[in-house]
Amino acid sequence: MTLAKASRVQTEATPALDLRPIAATLGTLLSILGASMLLPALADFRANSGGAGAFVGSAAVTIFVGVLLSVSGRGASVPRLDLRQAFLLTTSVWVVLAIFATLPLIWGPPHLSVVHALFESVSGLTTTGASVMTGLDAMAPGILLWRAMLHWFGGIGIVVIAIAVLPALSIGGMQLFRTESSDRSEKFLPRAGAVAKGLLLAYGVLSVLCIIGYALAGMGLFDALTLGLSTVSSGGFANSDSSLGVFADPAVDYVAIVFMLAASLPFPLYVRALAGDPGRLFRNPEVRTFFAIVLVFTVASFLQQVFQGVAAGEVALRGALFTVASLISTTGFMSVDYTNWGPLSDALFFVLMFLGGCTGSTAGGLKTLRLLIAMKAVRQHLKRISYRNGLFPIRYGGAPVADDVVASVLGFVFLYIATFAVVGVALSAIGLDLRTAFSAAIACLSNVGPGLGPIVGPATNYGNLSDPAVVILTLAMLLGRLEIVTVLVLVMPRFWSR
Repeated sequence: MTLAKASRVQTEATPALDLRPIAATLGTLLSILGASMLLPALADFRANSGGAGAFVGSAAVTIFVGVLLSVSGRGASVPRLDLRQAFLLTTSVWVVLAIFATLPLIWGPPHLSVVHALFESVSGLTTTGASVMTGLDAMAPGILLWRAMLHWFGGIGIVVIAIAVLPALSIGGMQLFRTESSDRSEKFLPRAGAVAKGLLLAYGVLSVLCIIGYALAGMGLFDALTLGLSTVSSGGFANSDSSLGVFADPAVDYVAIVFMLAASLPFPLYVRALAGDPGRLFRNPEVRTFFAIVLVFTVASFLQQVFQGVAAGEVALRGALFTVASLISTTGFMSVDYTNWGPLSDALFFVLMFLGGCTGSTAGGLKTLRLLIAMKAVRQHLKRISYRNGLFPIRYGGAPVADDVVASVLGFVFLYIATFAVVGVALSAIGLDLRTAFSAAIACLSNVGPGLGPIVGPATNYGNLSDPAVVILTLAMLLGRLEIVTVLVLVMPRFWSR
């Protein structure tokens, strides 16, 4: 084959990456984000808090850039987005939106630095709920509403990506959620659009119910609205430095428990429930395993409180259930400071931070589905050692699981643990103690929010960390929310050349 012919074949096999669909999509989303900034501006204007101008200016800049990107992507056929474009779009959406979401935080009260503002906006959009801000009890309503809105936008974005995008990208066993379709090509956006409608309806209904629940529990309308958005998105941003502990109300705690757990369940099953099939939600093996984990950790935490004299009766049970629901859902709300319950609680809750909710929910973490598949793979391996001629297929929901799905899950679990270790070691290297470094690493990677200890624990925040530590944790939040592989693929030269 001649050099010219070989070059022509290579060009035909590896077409140039068309960025126009990505620009068009980013432009649309930025325009929506900019327009949404007018709501906090209105809240600040009505409260005469002085922050409305920053939101209006931020909205103007964001919408302007969004329109420019939309115009630059004009003529692109978005439904023809291929897998390379999908990987790039998935990451760029979170990064670009987070950058523009910082503008009100920098230009208006609380006038955060660029590093802290980016941490706060990434924490909002990834629904981590870790914060560098203090004085929330006296904060302007616009900023509080903006933080809750970032959570809510990020939550629905997470669900859509988990159900409509990641299965097509074959990340971490998400192939199990690939829906039946006559189109077996690598084009996912048509299906994503159809799926998003049902998911948005379920997400909206659950949000309204949560807001109503908080209002009936005695909250004011503004608190009910903002905390409702934070709860259903598994976010964790609150309107007080004391989180939900400021209310000291069992009714508020129980409403939060119900909806934190509800947000941890697969949203496609809510779509099925709205369509008239609610039983599927309780027949799902992942859901049953999730509630079994919640039960085990709640009982363990309750007994630990009773035996060590921390609390007893309903108070201990509510504290245990609230904390377990908050951590496993990766919401990160606090009603009591569980770091004062002793070393055993630290160990229990540290493990809980890894687990997370169900696949297709707003929760972060490893996800219950992957834990199920990984445990089945370990059991299969042990059986093969004992019975070398036996056949032991892995099944999920009665159906066999393909070997490539199992390999994808195990590979993801390894990457997750390796990423946690790298982040924890990096934080230790810049001066943090081991408890703070590794609890902050998993809290941000799993999008939980609060870590353990007096520096990043639930009674404090991340504002006292150095800028290098804040930058590392910002990257950890993005990696955790984008399922790690989506980001790592982009740094491979092969991705750009082939």
